[in-house]
Amino acid sequence: MKQVLFIVVFLMLGLQACEKDTNTQIILEYGTVNDVDGNTYKTVKIGEQWWMCQNLNVKHFNDGSEIPFVENGEQNTWSNATEPAYSFINDSIYGCFYNNFAVQDVRKLAPAGWHIPSDEEWKTLEKTIGMSENQASSLAWRGTNEAELLLIKKSAGWPNGTLPYGLDSYSFNILPAGCRLHNGELTTGFNAFFWTATSSANGQGFYRYFDYQKKNIFRQTTYPQYGMSIRCVKD
Repeated sequence: MKQVLFIVVFLMLGLQACEKDTNTQIILEYGTVNDVDGNTYKTVKIGEQWWMCQNLNVKHFNDGSEIPFVENGEQNTWSNATEPAYSFINDSIYGCFYNNFAVQDVRKLAPAGWHIPSDEEWKTLEKTIGMSENQASSLAWRGTNEAELLLIKKSAGWPNGTLPYGLDSYSFNILPAGCRLHNGELTTGFNAFFWTATSSANGQGFYRYFDYQKKNIFRQTTYPQYGMSIRCVKD
């Protein structure tokens, strides 16, 4: 009798374990969206949010007006800018870098029905994939392995033999686009930077930073002259 009871309990525990695994399974939905220039972006639903899986690559605002382009060698023009501007290293792979003046422009960069995510919307994404409320609201490096979950699988495009070892669990496909510094210099190959639509009290912009040596995500504010990538989220 004891043996039978043991088997029944064992089976019940096994069923509970299976139910737990099923409940934690990541189920994703996919789609596409087009910008005003006709570029098509893959999209993914993570939790209750729809995100672009690729960096924004648009060269016009939604009203059709051109976003001013600053050549890579024009450091002074970039660093002294007080109006919208963009640049790129390889737009076909990494999309474009936009300064924060472009992010805040009322003509809008995001495709119709989409927008540049706020700092709170980035925090919602981070909490959806496992970051705690306290961690998400902190500055500097936060969380545990959330960056690893968003980075492209097996660090493709990232430095060989270095962290992070991307899992791409959510098809977010982060690549090492780098950024354009506020002094106009370009960086690439070791990190990725993303603007949010949120500005701080002193006029700086909130952003997210992913580094090749880190599995967690950096949150901070910085000068609007920085050029960063953008991921859009659905309205």
